[in-house]
Amino acid sequence: MDFPQELKYTKDHEWIRIEGDIAVIGITAYAQGELGDIVYVDVDALGETLDAEETFGSVEAVKTVSDLFMPLTGEIIEFNELLESEPEKVNDDPYGEGWMIKVKISDSSEIDNLMSAKDYKTMIGE
Repeated sequence: MDFPQELKYTKDHEWIRIEGDIAVIGITAYAQGELGDIVYVDVDALGETLDAEETFGSVEAVKTVSDLFMPLTGEIIEFNELLESEPEKVNDDPYGEGWMIKVKISDSSEIDNLMSAKDYKTMIGE
């Protein structure tokens, strides 16, 4: 399974790419594999500022629905609208076209609380 080294990860299976004061967030290859075929991505907090660990939306797969959690405190400034018509991009390209939201980071010190690819692999037993 692929876990890009330049990304950060959470215990809730989100990945985070830091681009200055913006965080691009999606779910990991492991998470999408566990969920199965993604049929719907719902982000209901666009424009809101949420704390780390708060729910920003959900992802619906054929067999389950799973909440999505903020890895960092910040304002959700963008939703990947491609996922409205092509939610399967989360399965096909979780670290590329399958990204979910962009967040303006409120507290960059929270980045230190995120896991490296190595730590994430250890957590999932890979």
